[in-house]
Amino acid sequence: MPEPTPQTINHFSLFSFDASYWKLPREERRRVRGEWLRRLREVGTALHLYQVFPTEPGVDLLLWVARPAESPNVASEFFTGYAAACAEIRPYARMRDGLWGFTRPSQYTKTRSTQEADPFASERKPYLVVYPFVKTHEWYQKSREERGGMMMDHIQIGKKYPEILQLLLYSTGLQDQEFVVVYEIDDLLRFVDLVTDLRSAIGRPFTQRDYPLHTAVHQADEEALDAWL
Repeated sequence: MPEPTPQTINHFSLFSFDASYWKLPREERRRVRGEWLRRLREVGTALHLYQVFPTEPGVDLLLWVARPAESPNVASEFFTGYAAACAEIRPYARMRDGLWGFTRPSQYTKTRSTQEADPFASERKPYLVVYPFVKTHEWYQKSREERGGMMMDHIQIGKKYPEILQLLLYSTGLQDQEFVVVYEIDDLLRFVDLVTDLRSAIGRPFTQRDYPLHTAVHQADEEALDAWL
């Protein structure tokens, strides 16, 4: 039987590199970038790298950093360490967006889904889609049973696409959105099919916002960045 979803903190940041970075010699760019990523690895238990450019303008790199969140102090330690790790890169890069939140057991299901993405897995799927998610006021006026029934409809649609993994982060009261939704994907056209099917879910009218969407391509290691960064 699947275990309950563990509590973790996950941070997704989108960076663009300034002209000052591109003016550096290639080896110096590699050194600055490598030191930055090395320090970020000390902050999180897991660090995953993704290419964004050219899927959207003005963003080069997406970083997914995660660590267990077993103590109330984890957020303070995480963000203090993250800021310090970015000190050297700040003259050369800007964070264009940052989405973060906590995983926790669902109020609608008792066990962890077999389609739940594991932040600490060493193997990642080729594509990542991340976006903020906000429910309407009317959603929260429904009873837990009514909301649960609509969520089960949503879950049943997702089960038709077992190869697509999802991670749901809770960020209500912490950022502008209530959730961060993360998908790991092998085939982007299959993901288009999934999203199209989800548009017909009975709970869809209670979605207030599910954008902007960020689509990125996994980079297996730092050497993969040399070809374009």
